[in-house]
Amino acid sequence: MYQNNISFAGAGRVASALCKELFHAGFRIDMIASETKVSGRSLADYCKAVWSAGLLFPDSTKVIIVAVPDHRLKSVLETLKCAPGTLVAHTAGSFGLDIFPEQIKRKGIFYPLQTFSKKRKVSFIDLPFFLESSDDESSAILRNMAESIYGKVYFVDTEKRRMLHLSAVFVCNFTNHMLTLGKEVALKAGFSFDILIPLIKETISKAMDSGPEKSQTGPAVRHDQNTIEKHLELLSFSTELQRIYNEMTISIIEYYHKLG
Repeated sequence: MYQNNISFAGAGRVASALCKELFHAGFRIDMIASETKVSGRSLADYCKAVWSAGLLFPDSTKVIIVAVPDHRLKSVLETLKCAPGTLVAHTAGSFGLDIFPEQIKRKGIFYPLQTFSKKRKVSFIDLPFFLESSDDESSAILRNMAESIYGKVYFVDTEKRRMLHLSAVFVCNFTNHMLTLGKEVALKAGFSFDILIPLIKETISKAMDSGPEKSQTGPAVRHDQNTIEKHLELLSFSTELQRIYNEMTISIIEYYHKLG
C-alpha cells in the first residue's frame, strides 16, 4: 500500500496520538512543527522526524496534519508554507473546509471521534474517522491513512460533523464533569471516587448494550418527588449543585414524559 510522507503542525494530545500511530503503521514522518520545543522535539525524536518551531514544510511532505487548539487553527493555516500540491488536513470537529486560506488548494478534514490524553494509549481499531476533502485524490489519501491504522471511515459534510462534535461534548465532556461532581458529593460522605467505579462501569455498559434511553433509572424517571426533595436538601451546601441537580431532574422528567 502506497504511503505518503506526513508532517504535523502541532505536538499536543491529538497530534501525538495520530503521529505515533501512523509512524507505527509504516508512514514516514518528515517534520513536527511546534512552538513548544520540549513536546515538539520529543515527538519528533520518537517518530524519527525533525522538529521545527516554524511552519515551513519540506517538499517531501505530501500530507500535513494540522492538530492544534481550535482558537489557533485559522492563524496556523494562514501562516504555514508548503509545496503547492501538498494536502493539508485539520483535525477539528467544529470547522469545515471554509477555514482554509485561498492559497491552500488541496485541503481536507481528518477528524477522529475520540478523547486523547498524553499518558493513555487509545485503541484505533474501529475508531470513527470523519473525513472531508476538496477532491477525490485527497479523499483517497485520507481514507488510506485512517484505514492503515484500522480506523472506520465516514465521509460527512461540515454540518453533520459539527453535530457529531456537539454530541461528543455531551457524552464525553459533560459526562466527565458529572463524574467530577459525583466524586465531590461522595467525598462529603467520607468516601473516595473508587466507591463509585462499579456503578459507573455498569451504567456505561448498560447504556452501550441496551441504549441509554432504555437504561435510565433513578428518582426522576420514577417521579419520586419525595426523594428528589431530600436530595435537594442534602445539597444545601452548594446552590450550584442544587441548580444542576434540579435542571437535570427536570430534563429527565420532560424527556420521558414526551416518550409517554
